[in-house]
Amino acid sequence: VTIKNIERELICPACKELFTHPLILPCQHSICHKCVKELLLTLDDAFNDVGSDNSNQSSPRLRLSSPSMDKIDRINRPGWKRNSLTPRTTIFPCPGCEHDVDLGERGINGLFRNFTLETIVERYRQAARAATAIMCDVCKPPPQESTKSCLDCSASYCNECFKIYHPWGTVKAQHEYVGPTTNFRPKILMCPEHETERINMYCELCKRPVCHLCKLGGNHANHRVTTMSSAYKTLKEKLSKDIDYLIGKESQVKSQISELNLLIKETECNGERAKEEAVTHFEKLFEILEERKSSVLKAIDVSKKLRLERFQTQMEEYQGLLENNGLVGYAQEVLKETDQSCFVQTAKQLHLRIQKATESLKSFRPAAQTSFEDYVVNTCKQTEVLGELSFFSSGIDVPEINEEQSKVYNSALISWHHPDKDKADSYVLEYRKIDRDEDLSWSELQVCGTSKVVSDLEDNSLYAFRVRAYKGSICSPCSRELILHTPPAPVFSFLFDEKCGYNNEHLLLNLKRDRVESRAGLNTLLAAERIQVGYYTSLDYIIGDVGITKGKHFWAFRVEPYSYLVKVGVASSDKLQEWLHSPRDAVSPRYEQDSGHDSGSEDTCFDSSQPFTLVAIGMNKLFIPKSPTSNEPENRVLPMPTSIGIFLDCDKGKVSFYDTEHMKCLYERQVDCSHMMYPAFALMGSGAVQLEESITAKYLECQEDM
Repeated sequence: VTIKNIERELICPACKELFTHPLILPCQHSICHKCVKELLLTLDDAFNDVGSDNSNQSSPRLRLSSPSMDKIDRINRPGWKRNSLTPRTTIFPCPGCEHDVDLGERGINGLFRNFTLETIVERYRQAARAATAIMCDVCKPPPQESTKSCLDCSASYCNECFKIYHPWGTVKAQHEYVGPTTNFRPKILMCPEHETERINMYCELCKRPVCHLCKLGGNHANHRVTTMSSAYKTLKEKLSKDIDYLIGKESQVKSQISELNLLIKETECNGERAKEEAVTHFEKLFEILEERKSSVLKAIDVSKKLRLERFQTQMEEYQGLLENNGLVGYAQEVLKETDQSCFVQTAKQLHLRIQKATESLKSFRPAAQTSFEDYVVNTCKQTEVLGELSFFSSGIDVPEINEEQSKVYNSALISWHHPDKDKADSYVLEYRKIDRDEDLSWSELQVCGTSKVVSDLEDNSLYAFRVRAYKGSICSPCSRELILHTPPAPVFSFLFDEKCGYNNEHLLLNLKRDRVESRAGLNTLLAAERIQVGYYTSLDYIIGDVGITKGKHFWAFRVEPYSYLVKVGVASSDKLQEWLHSPRDAVSPRYEQDSGHDSGSEDTCFDSSQPFTLVAIGMNKLFIPKSPTSNEPENRVLPMPTSIGIFLDCDKGKVSFYDTEHMKCLYERQVDCSHMMYPAFALMGSGAVQLEESITAKYLECQEDM
């Protein structure tokens, strides 16, 4: 890809011109230095106008205007501080992503300059102006063509001026010079917060380069950092793989665009044919059907227009992937950057952009159907029922997968319904694994009923399911696909243990031992006389009847919405002995470090590996334990999922908590697995926990009985 093809990547989203001294915003988008200043001043003026005019309720962002030149001069003067001029403007609207980003206390002074992007823009300018000369900066008019540019002086010189300003035997004679250029950048990337310190580390939490002072006592003191060389190597490998993947999929994108063009033409032909057939039928009954004819034609046109719009939108999306040649070229230019600090500050956002562009290549599916078989007019009915004239299907109705009844756990249960069961003799359930690198073929299962259990699915994978109906040799179109995510590990089967630590006075187990309830009210009433002297209700623990010593395991359960406080997680055998035999005050909810309550001990022990991990659930909320990155209560309170999953990796010593409906990880941390680990539950007050039942053939038997 030539340098001229990446112009769209080098345009500032604010001024729509080539970048000039671009700065990297916290959202990783770049914007010209002058554009940041102008937008900040404009926003401040708009804020002042709104404050002085109470009758004007419009948003400041809707009334942006160019700032006056005297304010631009003031912002450029040495010693100017942004907070003194615009004390209330801390939120900056990024023109690239249209999100508000916080510039922090230092404002513009805290932003990195994107030197890699500057270098690429300079190469583009030189390619665009071809042999346009760069003139000497110090010559008396008329200036001569420059032959050298001094990186230390940040100026260009002709031969004579270079000798004058860099005389032999002086310090300036040792300056580094290159060929004529207008792009001058420092030899070493310096920290914007500590101007005398060079960048030598990369913060993995904030995704930005930092210096050693930032790590020692700055905003990144408790953050995990890595060496710049390690970050450079990791990001360069990821970016190289992304570029190779996009280039390798070029033929696939072109073939899919060609297929979309054919589908559009086929849709147009079939739509016109359906219209002609409808007109033929209506002409026979024109006097009676005139009003109905116009409504039917309108329905066909609306359906045709909707399908064409969907195909057109889909084709534009894939055309956008072809236009990403510019993105690929830009990425290739970034790979030429040899300075590790400059490369890292540019490559992260570019890597995310390329990942997003490749998401649509995972699976290709037309946005609409080309067939208009459902728009055939039925003219066989009696004249007296023509007022109820409607479309009918010339084939078999399309079955629809019931997303609420379909689920995946140890196996996948797929259920569907058919508008008219008598019209179908059998069904074929198709499924395939969704793989980013290749298009896998569909597997088929012959089904007589309206549900099927699919086993032998791979862990931690996305699967697509669809179904079609058969009537003799006639086949219906496929239903819409259902995407399900399998658990991250094999399902671990267990029941509640009624022999180890089980308090039958406070807890109630059902006969199957897969549901436990807390008898809360009676205990509180019996202890009413002691409530005035500090009595509280303690946690009652119950564990699984099977332990874990190695491997990866996953289990799921449901917590009833009315539950007051339920704690779930894992605990080692020695820790359980301490809990189940310790005094009641030792099992207070504020005594445990991972309870999700605001106990001060959590902060000091977060990094150490504990022999247990529990999260708190109550009042229809899920509470995430404290961590160095999430201490505010609003960031730690989540809506309680319908079903909660726990993934224990004994080999890596890690436990994760999932929302099983979307198979999304909500929280994870290290846990000491040196002893036997057990699924652990604790209840206080009213509450109940129901273990998720494995999917078996009895699901099908129950549905058939219903």
